Amino acid sequence: MTSAETFFFRWRVRLGYPLALVVLWFAQPTIPSLVVGGLAGAIGLWLRAYASGYLHKQEVLSVTGPYAYTRNPLYLGSAILATGVALATRSWISAAILLGYFAIVYSFVMRREARELRARHGATFDVYVRAVPLFFPRLTAARLAGESSGAFSFAQYKKNHEWQAALGFLLVLVALFVIWRLRLH
Repeated sequence: MTSAETFFFRWRVRLGYPLALVVLWFAQPTIPSLVVGGLAGAIGLWLRAYASGYLHKQEVLSVTGPYAYTRNPLYLGSAILATGVALATRSWISAAILLGYFAIVYSFVMRREARELRARHGATFDVYVRAVPLFFPRLTAARLAGESSGAFSFAQYKKNHEWQAALGFLLVLVALFVIWRLRLH
């Protein structure tokens, strides 16, 4: 694994905090941009929540639910969430920062995770890779034998602390609303 993969894997969340300040600095939100961005972000949050209910980290290879369409539904949800924030900011600079950060950081993170899954699950993961795309989902669910996390589990959702993504998004929307209010005066 490369040093860049290790760096981004360990620091991806913590790097987001100072990045959020820069994104907010350039934001020019309006009520319509907050509504559209909030709705797009809610779709991303829903996908992340749905995926986290199937994800049993380090236990089994998840191949059902959203994992039958894309190998990275959590990151696809994050991309939709980042797009929602970009829309809410109504700023090309903020959007470029958000989407550039996501593209760079998660391209490294997804490669690292794929290597770890291959090392842990071997041929089963290779079959999964051939059937299910890395990021952009297929139109129909892949039917795979082998390891699986089964059905959605709310307990697993809670165990994966997915509520933190919703809280973070809510805080960003509140900050953007405050920025909108301050710019009125």
